[in-house]
Amino acid sequence: MLNRQAEHPAPGLYLVAVPIGAARDITLRALDLLAGADVIAAEDTRAMRRLMDIHGIAPGERPLLSYHDHNGARMRPRLLAELAAGKSVVYASEAGSPLVADPGYALVRAAREAGHAVTAAPGPSAVIAALSVGGLPTDRFLFAGFLPGSAGQRKSALAELAGAPATLVFYESPKRLAAMLRDAAATLGEARRAAVCRELTKKFEEVVPGTLAELAARYDGATVKGEIVVLVDRGHSANINEDDLNRLLETALAAHSLRDAVDSVTARTGLPRRRVYQAALRLGQGD
Repeated sequence: MLNRQAEHPAPGLYLVAVPIGAARDITLRALDLLAGADVIAAEDTRAMRRLMDIHGIAPGERPLLSYHDHNGARMRPRLLAELAAGKSVVYASEAGSPLVADPGYALVRAAREAGHAVTAAPGPSAVIAALSVGGLPTDRFLFAGFLPGSAGQRKSALAELAGAPATLVFYESPKRLAAMLRDAAATLGEARRAAVCRELTKKFEEVVPGTLAELAARYDGATVKGEIVVLVDRGHSANINEDDLNRLLETALAAHSLRDAVDSVTARTGLPRRRVYQAALRLGQGD
């Protein structure tokens, strides 16, 4: 690609979305900002240099600064000083849209509190890409990011989301995918529809739909590589009255702890966890 003619953007912070895989998915506006900004900050400077090289953008003498979770407190004052000096600062995450499972939130908040303009140059996002191809409802969705690493905390987090009236969207690591699907099947219900979306926009992209039970079985013991987004369909609550709910809880409480009984009934019925929990407490008070 020919070198781009740089246009100097107005002072302010620009949040630039970059490709999640295919380098040509970047927008023309993002290329203009990368070519013309006074300062470039990136979660991964090596990835940013590669992207700029692919698109014929020379860093020149401009600062290319690393900004990530581990150095944010130290780097924010430097970036805010550049903004205070009337500079245009671009920030890009390693891949996708800034602030989606990304350390940019504190920078945006600090820039706004200091009175600087903050502008988004939207573009690729793994969340939106997965929803587009996953085959689950997209009228409502809830992005839950990465679940906790421990099984107990992961099940608790899933139980809190069981009754959400929206498609659930998770990021997951290849090493934890099988455990996450197993816990999701146990907590949200084995028959709940889901999809595993892997390596979106890349050469080995795949989308695997199925129930949570089917997907848990498929990935049990499997070697998985790449970036992964897991979609889980919303719970579909049956028309369950209080008497029905109480009977289900009584049976579950006879065999499980309060917490596990609530999780089990929530997954089975699709009812909001708060409603199930409060009903369980009332049953306990009546003993």
